Amino acid sequence: QVQLVESGGGLVQAGGSLRLSCTTSGSLFSFNAMGWYRQAPGKQREMVALISSGVKTNYADSVLGRFTISRDNAKNTVYLQMNSLKPEDTAVYYCNAQTQMRAYWGQGTQVTVSS
Repeated sequence: QVQLVESGGGLVQAGGSLRLSCTTSGSLFSFNAMGWYRQAPGKQREMVALISSGVKTNYADSVLGRFTISRDNAKNTVYLQMNSLKPEDTAVYYCNAQTQMRAYWGQGTQVTVSS
């Protein structure tokens, strides 16, 4: 059973930074892609950043230039570095791992940005 464990969320002031981590129970090479999604209250879950097994990245327009996704294959961990945070970045952030057969999700970590 694949498990994804997120950490690094918290409360930060606008303009601050946080780094989220997602550690998988297996090798990152088991997945076609890894990603971070977020869901704010009353809104649909949206893609924030994706990274393929070949380290190709993709970002939502709203975070481009502020967030960076990366991976450490040796640690089975994917990171989301979030800089210049804004109140509208407040959401529960979910780690996602995609295989050809299905998607796996972490339990989510809360990020709150105060103005």
